[in-house]
Amino acid sequence: MPQPKRGRPRAFDRDQALLDAARLFWRRGYSGTSTRDLTARLGLSTSSLYGAFGSKAELFEEAVRTYAERYREIYEQAVAVPEFRNVVERVLTDSVHEFTRPDDEHPGCLLSSAAMADSTSTLDTSAYFAELQGHNERILRARIERAVEEGELPTGSDASALTGLIQSIWHGLSARANLGADRADLLATARLGHALICGRAGPAR
Repeated sequence: MPQPKRGRPRAFDRDQALLDAARLFWRRGYSGTSTRDLTARLGLSTSSLYGAFGSKAELFEEAVRTYAERYREIYEQAVAVPEFRNVVERVLTDSVHEFTRPDDEHPGCLLSSAAMADSTSTLDTSAYFAELQGHNERILRARIERAVEEGELPTGSDASALTGLIQSIWHGLSARANLGADRADLLATARLGHALICGRAGPAR
């Protein structure tokens, strides 16, 4: 008599499982989320969970990288656009759209979640996010410096200070999104910030 097959159920949806796991990790952190919590939330046996993701640590790391790397993509796409004023708009408004994606598509804002203070033996989460933020700031500052050199911004513009201002607005939008501000409200703030920055730091005359 043939033995029943073991492993993941036929209806297994990896993306949905990853999203469900991410929500637990974001709320409770890595250490505060048990394997039992994960199997209950994902509707998998322990063996199926390990078969799909390797281990709890690997599942956590995949969740962090899957949702965090989107922020790197936003910055890299923004700094590639031709006009500096559009760079600022893309950084702020695209990020708001990411912060406020529907619950069935996104676990929430990573930077203000419990995952920030937790880590596995192979992924130092705080260090990973610091590297991610450092990367985003460096490429934004380089784009601002280029805008000064090319005459898009006045000579003598402080690239570091302007980068800091944009990043401060970005972090404020992230924090407000985590507190429940809706997309329309956050977009209004982002557009005002964009207008103020590009009005003050407009093209050289």
